[in-house]
Order: sequence, then C-alpha cells, then structure tokens
Amino acid sequence: MSGTQKRLIARIEQLKKERRAVIIAHNYQVGEIQDVADFIGDSLELSQKAARTDAEVIVFCGVHFMAETAAVLCPNQTVLMPDLSAGCGMAEMISADEVRRMKQKHPNAVVVCYVNSPAAVKAESDICCTSSNATKVVESIPQDREVLFIPDQYLGAHVMRQTGRKLILYNGYCPTHVRILSSDLQEVMAEHPDAEVLAHPECTGPIAQLATHVLSTSGITKMAGTSSASTVIVATEIGMMHRLAKENQDKEFIPACRSCDCTHMKVNNLEKLLWSLEEMQYPITVEAAVATRAKKAINAMLAISR
Repeated sequence: MSGTQKRLIARIEQLKKERRAVIIAHNYQVGEIQDVADFIGDSLELSQKAARTDAEVIVFCGVHFMAETAAVLCPNQTVLMPDLSAGCGMAEMISADEVRRMKQKHPNAVVVCYVNSPAAVKAESDICCTSSNATKVVESIPQDREVLFIPDQYLGAHVMRQTGRKLILYNGYCPTHVRILSSDLQEVMAEHPDAEVLAHPECTGPIAQLATHVLSTSGITKMAGTSSASTVIVATEIGMMHRLAKENQDKEFIPACRSCDCTHMKVNNLEKLLWSLEEMQYPITVEAAVATRAKKAINAMLAISR
C-alpha cells in the first residue's frame, strides 16, 4: 500500500467517525473499496445491512439501484453514492410503464421483481427478490397464480429449473454475465480438470449446465470457503476474485472470463469515496409515493429471507 493510499484511508476513517457514517460495498467493487468498507456483500446482504444500520450516513459503493433500495429502506438517513455514473445495464432495460403493460396482459399474476431494477419498477411489483432468494420467493407464491418475473430472463430460467414452475419471463439480462461464454469456460475447465465451477445465476443456461454449483455472490463466497477443492473456477464479474483470494489464501481462484468486468461497478475509488464523505455527495432520494410502494415489495422479500 502506498503512502497516498494510507493517507486517503486515514482521512476516510476520520470522516466516517465525524459523519457517523458506514461504508457498504458490493462484492464487485474494486479491491481498495472492498478493503475500506465496513460491510461487503451481495444485493440481499446489502439490503439487510441498510435496513438494520443506525448510522446517520450510508455511503453506498455499488450501483444506482442498490443505493435507491437503501434510500427506500432508510428514509431518515442520508444515502450517498460517490459517483452517479454507476448505473446498471439490466436495470435500464425495464421501466415502470413496461411493467404496467405486462400487468394488463396478465392481471392476476404476481410480479416478482429482481432487485436489479429501478425503484419505480419495484413500486409496480408485488415482491422483490435477489439471486440469493429468488427460488424461495417464487416458492412462496401459490401454485394457482401466474408469476411475472422481471427483468432478468436468466435468473428466471434458473428459478424455473429449481422449482419446476413455469414463469413469464421478461427479456432483460446482465450485459456482463452474458459475456461469459461456454466455450471460454470449457477451455478453462480443460486446463483445470479437477476444479469446481461456481457460476452466478445471471449467467446463461449453457454456463449453468457446466457449473458444479449455481450461486449468488454470497453463496459463491460461502461455497469457496467450505469447498475441499484447491482450485475453483468462478463464472461471475471479476471483482469477486479479490474477496475470494483474500479470504481463502490456500486456494486458487480462476475467472471463467478475465475480461468480464462491470464498468459501472468499477467507477469508485478511494479519492471519490473520500470526496463523497467530505462534500456529502451524491445524496440519493426516491419520491415518497414511489418509495412507499417499493418498500412494500422489498419488505415482503426481507420477511421471507429472515
């Protein structure tokens, strides 16, 4: 660690105390952000952390829909994003208007909304889910109800395989995970025939079929720690490699795709994080009427996940 980095971290720690702030970061953030965060996790874990924290300021190092979720759950706290350009390609594929059109076609359906979506879309939904609990959420819905699953078609397909239940899928997807190709994964597997393969459910069907386990990033973290395999191939965004290697130094982790990084997740750095705390930028707010409806869908998910 350089002297500059040490000074930045010292100042960040000082401001955290002064602001009564907590820093939470997604598993895909760059290593220096993960190392300074108070909590690292996947979308479900970060939602739960935001809901429980008593910090006055939440600095969210992730992407916009995650910070929105925190703002919905914590209306009396300040939620900051160090860089507003941290969007999400999947979240931008769906709108509240599109959900309303789908509901008109399927008026009796339950709308299950992946958290990777704008607050306005959550507000049109009955219950949210994450990659950690999507199967559990769908299993909680009566069998005689249709289910609209939005927006990730590949997570939805994974849930259908897990439950044997037909879902009405939207055609959204993660632009990063679809770049993980089965041909690339097979090449890595041939080089490491004894390795386990852990894949995220946002990956396409061919990747899921090749994987030893299909898991959320929190699931990948847990499985990596308990697996007896000394070599693990990981099919998800490459930011995950930092945490896995740091927490499991006796194992080798190999990305299924070395170029599959999310540019939105990688915009944050220590300088932006420090500036965010110094200037209290950028505050994330959600219109009250939208937040009230979105919170119902999020809370329904959290109740199932407890």
